[in-house]
Amino acid sequence: MINSTQVLYFTLSAYFDIGVIKYLYFIITMSIYICIVVTNLFLIVVICMNRSLHEPMYIFLCSLFMNELYGSTGLFPFLLIQILSDIHTVSVPFCFLQIFCLHSYGAVEFFNLAVMSYDRYLAICYPLQYNRLMTSTKVAVLIAVTWLFSFHTIIVVVSLSSSLQLCGNIIDKVYCGNYAIVKLACSDTRVNNIYGLIYTVISIIIPFILIFYTYIKILKVCFSGSKQTRQKAVSTCTPHLASLLNFSFGCCFQILQSRFDMSSMPNMLAILLSLYFLTCQPLFTPVLYGLKMSKIRNTCKRLLSADV
Repeated sequence: MINSTQVLYFTLSAYFDIGVIKYLYFIITMSIYICIVVTNLFLIVVICMNRSLHEPMYIFLCSLFMNELYGSTGLFPFLLIQILSDIHTVSVPFCFLQIFCLHSYGAVEFFNLAVMSYDRYLAICYPLQYNRLMTSTKVAVLIAVTWLFSFHTIIVVVSLSSSLQLCGNIIDKVYCGNYAIVKLACSDTRVNNIYGLIYTVISIIIPFILIFYTYIKILKVCFSGSKQTRQKAVSTCTPHLASLLNFSFGCCFQILQSRFDMSSMPNMLAILLSLYFLTCQPLFTPVLYGLKMSKIRNTCKRLLSADV
């Protein structure tokens, strides 16, 4: 038996020999990462530099864009190194650091989307009281709680997993995952499983219920309100709902893949789907909000045309 004191590294067994094609994969992955960094960073700068965008909705969007940068940076540099490497191993400390980054990215994403839905709920259902209900102090508190609470929950997850005695060091993924390490344990994992359920409820189910509740209220107002109210709701809520559905799909597959046997699935398809929520969401979010939200789109057009 191998205990945790003897495990110095993990082997990522999902990688396989693809010969010189790895250089093509490297270029594609590098291009995706550059697009993610450029688009998200550009929109963060646009929001920060334009006073007309210093409103709660856009401040929450800025937090969302920062999280896309944070999550993709927790994966892509590591992925690029592994693609070119002949030996696919990762040290134990770095593996847990990556688990912290990727899991906290997911938690922040869900909490941020929940906060944004609450903001839209106040703006559409209580337009006259909106400025009193959503003050700058409240915006700062909501963003701080979103990030700090997410980090706190993941620190507990990582602490519990790092204390396990392990019977192996082979992870059947292209990056480190918490449940993949829990499955290697030869010690009791009941505490990990119980906290995992609590974490899932707090970080995914509760934000999802909040989002569902707020949109039920928004829909009621839309159906009973004027055409202008409906148009405002559609223009501001469509990107948010599309972003939520996209991220939820990626997370659902990630959970299913980690909990159930997916050996019958083609290896390349399993890898692509496991990377979905960490690649498509950071790409999808800035494009979606940049194109669909007229105020951001018009500001971007003015900036780009001014440069030309």
